Amino acid sequence: MLDLLNKDSAPVLEEIAQYIRNPLFMQFCTQLKQKYQCMEKIEFSSCSWEKGWNVKFKKSGKTLCTIYPREGYFTVMTVIGKKEKDAAEAILPECDAGLQEIYAQTKEGNGQKWLMTDLEDDGQLYRDIFRLIEIRRKS
Repeated sequence: MLDLLNKDSAPVLEEIAQYIRNPLFMQFCTQLKQKYQCMEKIEFSSCSWEKGWNVKFKKSGKTLCTIYPREGYFTVMTVIGKKEKDAAEAILPECDAGLQEIYAQTKEGNGQKWLMTDLEDDGQLYRDIFRLIEIRRKS
């Protein structure tokens, strides 16, 4: 069994997928890799906010999103910075009500909002996360 807090034992993507036990995780990762021609980077975070192994997807030096494994689902962190704010807020009224609430409740720091969104299925929320990632990619 994968221990997300053991920094001496780096997992591979497949081990993280087994830990999550939701096929959506590999679907999400595959879609990111295909759409943006990027690879995952599995990193250990020592920050007190979200300690443990996570999966980052970067393109041209910019983090598109960070995935935090959970049992049965995963959390995607998308950063909305100053460059993305107007575009993100323009599409927000069309987005899932849950994402609108996350956006409204997320405090801004240094001109950024770090949106933490739990994904369990490939419904509207899933599609909206990809819209935010696309805005991030283009900025």
